[in-house]
Amino acid sequence: MEWTDEGIVLGVRRHGETSAIVELLTREHGRHLGLVRGGASSRMRPLLQPGNSVTAVWRARLDEHLGMYALEGTRLRAATLLASSHAVYGVTHLGALARLLPERDPHDDIYQMLEGTLDDFEDAVVAAVHVIRFELAMLTELGFGLDLENCAATGTTTDLIYVSPKSGGAVSRAAGEPWRDRLLPLPAFLREGEGGNSLSDQDLLDGFQITGLFLLRHVLEPRGQGHSDARDGFINAVTRRRSRSTVP
Repeated sequence: MEWTDEGIVLGVRRHGETSAIVELLTREHGRHLGLVRGGASSRMRPLLQPGNSVTAVWRARLDEHLGMYALEGTRLRAATLLASSHAVYGVTHLGALARLLPERDPHDDIYQMLEGTLDDFEDAVVAAVHVIRFELAMLTELGFGLDLENCAATGTTTDLIYVSPKSGGAVSRAAGEPWRDRLLPLPAFLREGEGGNSLSDQDLLDGFQITGLFLLRHVLEPRGQGHSDARDGFINAVTRRRSRSTVP
């Protein structure tokens, strides 16, 4: 068995004295493990950092075997990403999210979104918006997508400012007014597809509250899991960085 594919490094663990087991999210073969001979060496270590993109050749005698990887770097982002705390936490959190996908099951849309997110991680606020949207995409991919385009009560597509914590559907201002204390605020950047440095910390926290609630309820808790420490670390790093940047 042999195939060649594009991949993004999700994680690495040492195997024996000199080798490493590398976990990739590949475009056509999904989340896939493989053994890299010499993967624990100082020469290979810079290549096998989470967040890097590679070309992978996987070989095994049978499809169900772990197999061997031969990897070549195509975009080595890790050196840049490791320079900022929000990126370190963010890459770790994105890897934890990708591990929610079934092994060896291709998810091309998620692959492309992860690649785009990692390519645009320098600015903390932009990175936060990407991560929130990636969490929404993961909910959809796993069968628990939220409907933020139409009011769950009336079907209207305008003035959507709430999210129902029960249904995951958007709710308009008028329909939600009697129950506004029980509804989640829907930030404008998720309603209008916009996002940038004009966003407030509260906008970002509102977005993370929405995705966090439904990830926990529908995906993590049924698996006996909770949110990773990296998620909280990422959120805190983003808000701390913004606070420092606004000090006169």
